[in-house]
Amino acid sequence: MAQNRESPWGRVDETGTVYVREGDGERVVGQFPDGSPDEALAFFERKYADLEGQVGLLEQRARNGAPAADVAKAVRTLSESVRTANAVGDLASLLTRLEALTGQVHALTEQQAAEARAAVETALAERTALVEEIEHLAAQDPARVQWKQTTARVEELFAEWQRQQQEGPRLPRSESNELWKRFRAARSTLDAHRRAFFAELDSVHREARSRKEELVAQAEALAGRGAEGIPAYRSLLEDWKRAGRAGKKVDDALWARFKAAGDVLYAAKAEVEARDDAEYHANLERKQALLAEAEPLLTATDRRAAREKLTSIQRRWDEIGRVPRDQVRAIEDRLRRVEAAVRKLEEEHWHRSDPERQARTEGMSSQLREIIARLEAQLADAEARGDARAADEAREALEARRAWLRAIGG
Repeated sequence: MAQNRESPWGRVDETGTVYVREGDGERVVGQFPDGSPDEALAFFERKYADLEGQVGLLEQRARNGAPAADVAKAVRTLSESVRTANAVGDLASLLTRLEALTGQVHALTEQQAAEARAAVETALAERTALVEEIEHLAAQDPARVQWKQTTARVEELFAEWQRQQQEGPRLPRSESNELWKRFRAARSTLDAHRRAFFAELDSVHREARSRKEELVAQAEALAGRGAEGIPAYRSLLEDWKRAGRAGKKVDDALWARFKAAGDVLYAAKAEVEARDDAEYHANLERKQALLAEAEPLLTATDRRAAREKLTSIQRRWDEIGRVPRDQVRAIEDRLRRVEAAVRKLEEEHWHRSDPERQARTEGMSSQLREIIARLEAQLADAEARGDARAADEAREALEARRAWLRAIGG
């Protein structure tokens, strides 16, 4: 037969009935007739441990910021379970802890409400920023928009809108709808602008393609003219630059044909120039011999002899004819230097023989000689008097007048 067995929070009688102590009394929580009193108490104490674990878990959830409504509902459910629990343990302490949680729920509710309001305000600001950015994109001049980058950015903005819609807090319906209407309208405007832009661009490309195909045909038709076709080809090239874009692939293909047509003409020109250069090489040698004859005139002093010599050289120079193209500049520059030297020699002679200039020079020379004579007398007088300062001034003025006289050839 079972014996009585007691613990701080309950007991088992001889019939296997288990009691839990509540306040000053006790309550039957069940029977365990097939086991010992220790086993009976342990069974109902384990039930208490389960309840205590649930209370502890709920306390942890509240500390971690679980939704206040969920915590409040769990407190109500668990409090009812504890009051009627068929368990042995300090049930009163569990109810006390649950009551304390009820107070925490109120504070948690206010905190979470404030956080929810702040989250909604932040989400509204973020959603508004998305709307304002896409509206800014939609307000741009379609002709100036970089459509590749803009289209990619619009897709990013829409993806971010969807993410915020799915993951962000629930926004007030009226504000959410208004923002979406603005976003959708801007997106539609951009789409319409993009379609119109590319439709117009396609038209421009078609016109440019047609014009460039004509230019290619005209350039290819010049092949039979050889080097003589180059001026016409250059004119076609200017037309090509004004024809506009026909799209990268089409432009590249047409340009390859256009350039190939030009290469034919320039190759013919190069061939002609090569033949000419060979023919003109003998002329180059003859002109170099003339330069050897002409360059001593760079230091000539007899203007008449220099002019006669240069005239003879110039006549023979013209009779010789053309030289290779890459040598023209060098030998022409050498002859120009000789011509400039002879011309300078003649100009200097003219200046010296100009009657008016001679008269002016003689008059100035006479005046300077008179001044020099007076200054020499002043210098001699100052030196005789021992006036060093007056002598220095006279000497300085005298040197200046003598330099002037030498300059005008007096």
